[in-house]
Amino acid sequence: MVPRYARPEMTAIWEPENKFRIWFEIEAHATQKLADLGVVPESAAKALWDWWNTNPEIDVEAIDAIEAVTKHDVIAFLTWVADNVGEEARFMHQGMTSSDVLDSCLAVQLTQATDILLADMDALLAAIETRAQEHKFTPTIGRSHGIHAEPVTFGMKLAQAYAEFARCKDRLAAARAEIATCAISGAVGTFANIDPSVEAYVAEKLGLTPEPVSTQVIPRDRHAMYFAVLGVIASSIERLAVEIRHLQRTEVLEAEEYFSPGQKGSSAMPHKRNPVLTENLTGLARMVRGAVTPAMENVALWHERDISHSSVERFIGPDATVTLDFALARLTGVIEKLVVYPERMQKNLDRMGGLVHSQRVLLALTQAGISREDAYAIVQRNAMKVWESDGTLSLMELLKADEDVTAKLSDSEIEERFNLDYHFKHIDRIFERVFGR
Repeated sequence: MVPRYARPEMTAIWEPENKFRIWFEIEAHATQKLADLGVVPESAAKALWDWWNTNPEIDVEAIDAIEAVTKHDVIAFLTWVADNVGEEARFMHQGMTSSDVLDSCLAVQLTQATDILLADMDALLAAIETRAQEHKFTPTIGRSHGIHAEPVTFGMKLAQAYAEFARCKDRLAAARAEIATCAISGAVGTFANIDPSVEAYVAEKLGLTPEPVSTQVIPRDRHAMYFAVLGVIASSIERLAVEIRHLQRTEVLEAEEYFSPGQKGSSAMPHKRNPVLTENLTGLARMVRGAVTPAMENVALWHERDISHSSVERFIGPDATVTLDFALARLTGVIEKLVVYPERMQKNLDRMGGLVHSQRVLLALTQAGISREDAYAIVQRNAMKVWESDGTLSLMELLKADEDVTAKLSDSEIEERFNLDYHFKHIDRIFERVFGR
């Protein structure tokens, strides 16, 4: 993870101290249940919890020093605990394997991370809804292929983004449930040396559910789905970011990122106000999506298990969640402070001499008895004159002067087809669908 694009709460989840605390809880809860079953002495579990309740500091350097010799991180941790707890620590890890600790810990970390991401999503959705309601009826031009199409409202643009991120939140909640599984099943997942009730007990204590079948590892299709969802969310972030970047272009300038006092846009050109935050979001989205393919490739492990997935997850677990957390927070800030220019939106709507109303005239001519093909040709030949004049000509005036049009439509009927409000008659219904009101 890069500190520049990281926030403390999310970063803390992936710090060694948090990981080792989760490892201890897994081991101690398992030992407690084994004691309840009579497999190990009650004194073993008590010794672990008594030591833990003194709030010992996790000595990461000491654990790393042991690992330098053992070349095994879980054994290094168990050795460090034993050095501190004493003789009773020999009953730790009874019937367990390293993956029981590692995979269950990763599940806890990912659920912790997801809870932060879900809160991030709530903040973003609230910001988008506020601005959408503010600009519910602010007219602007809709574009297809980057070309003027028909009128929409800026609020409707934001309502679309809200609906998309609401879907993303639902997917993320499902991904959390998918990833929140616990495995304490021992070597190759047979429970040969540990009772399944231990897994159920540890899962309950950790807020997880038992993995139905773990082959020493939790199946990586779960992780693949999880990181795929993060990738989709990143793509939705980029989609909204790209829209803002386009709207800030000098030739468009319908909205722009807030430019704070003292901010500089260019080391060479003092006039520049660049969409640096949304450009940054595009880059961050690429990084989050970069975790998806490795997560997919982690699904195919050899037989019951191998560790080819391990190194990958040490990267993508922290990097994807930390980066997405930062990106969601940054996008929320962009939306909250987004500067919107309704006058420029109206100017751009009027930019091409009324061409945006061509479909309404086409439909009126067909309803007046002209074939669709002929009506299209009539409207298009007038529209092309306006297009080639760069909007200096008026489509309405050209239609009023076209005998093929006036033979079917009066001037007032033509004028009515250029009524901007016509396009917004169902905005309330769209908002009710999206926001429930």
